[in-house]
Amino acid sequence: MDAPSPPPPLPLRDRLSYSVGHFLNDLCASMWFTYLLVYFHSVLGYSTQHAGALLLAGQVADGICTPLVGYEADQAGGCGRYGRRKSWHLAGTICVLLSFPFIFSPCIGCTENTPEWAALIYFIPFIIIFQFGWAATQISHLSLIPELVTTDHEKVELTAFRYAFTVMANITVYGIAWFLLHFQVDPTETKKLTQHLGRHDIPVFRNLSLIVIGCGSIFSLLFHLGTKENTRTISRFPDPDEHSPLLPLDQKKPIRPVLLWKHWFLEPAFYQVAMLYMSTRLIVNLSQTYIAMYLTNSLLLPKKYIATIPLVMYISGFLSSFLMKPVNKQIGRNLTYFLGLMIILAFASWVAIAERLGVEIYGAAVLLGTGSATILVTSLSMTADLIGPHTFCFLSRVRPGSHSGGPDASVAHFLR
Repeated sequence: MDAPSPPPPLPLRDRLSYSVGHFLNDLCASMWFTYLLVYFHSVLGYSTQHAGALLLAGQVADGICTPLVGYEADQAGGCGRYGRRKSWHLAGTICVLLSFPFIFSPCIGCTENTPEWAALIYFIPFIIIFQFGWAATQISHLSLIPELVTTDHEKVELTAFRYAFTVMANITVYGIAWFLLHFQVDPTETKKLTQHLGRHDIPVFRNLSLIVIGCGSIFSLLFHLGTKENTRTISRFPDPDEHSPLLPLDQKKPIRPVLLWKHWFLEPAFYQVAMLYMSTRLIVNLSQTYIAMYLTNSLLLPKKYIATIPLVMYISGFLSSFLMKPVNKQIGRNLTYFLGLMIILAFASWVAIAERLGVEIYGAAVLLGTGSATILVTSLSMTADLIGPHTFCFLSRVRPGSHSGGPDASVAHFLR
């Protein structure tokens, strides 16, 4: 009997409609990591401890919600014939739309005499709802990939489309932030606007959050209208020569048909790659989170820099990612990662030694963006190498989307 023919490739319209399904999440994530601390501390005037507590509450909520949502999304059914993945995506989108604008708006009913701890109690429920919705949207969107396409090439292509819209989302947030800050108008017209952040900038961040929600909701609607959830049978076996495995393979013994999650805890390379990726994420996430505070509180630069510097960092990192493949071929994974660390150390040395930074901060931003992209992309490719030919077993035993790694997965696959 002849083998069944593979299903036709996903039409371009369907690929585009799927790709915009995470656009709202990307917009909100860019604003969350870059502007949350500076908004609560420099704009609303909260103490650094309370501003940091709100950020910590969000990350803790995300850490708790992500595995729970991943498990429930596999167990629970959808809303009728709508599909379980799209049902979770819709629920998460609604949570994000209803909660995110309140995070970047002043406390309703609060006055100048309201204690800060009371304001924290007001914001924390909105942050928890937002993090739950963000996790539900991300997991359901990533887990749709193996249900929409069958081959590894199609999966990588779909993830690459998704990454393209992530780039657009980040550029959109920083571009709109620059526009709002640059063309800001004092509603009272009684005083000249200062170049530094304060309570007079509350409308800027409120309007930015509303624009993010409005733009993201349109793309989410396009996703739900254009994407049809399928349950086609997927071949989970990798293509030949797709990976360069880090785990040693005994050619005399057959590969285990099922690689349980607990087997990974017996592999030393698992801990090495995990520590490498965790350290990389610390560098990347902390630089994105604190760059705005550093520009305004340490360098005392005008507020327009909190939009232009992150934009320069992101664009330089994105452009440098295209050089990763030839660089990896020439010097290898380890030296490429070491090169990225050296670039970041050059940035750190520059800002530590320089007594005063003005427009030179743009050059430092290019170094930080390039170095961060280099170590992140290389660490992701090392993770792919670790999994190697066990991809099909690994994906069948963990929550959907956990290996996909978000938008960076397309770049990691590009390096293989």
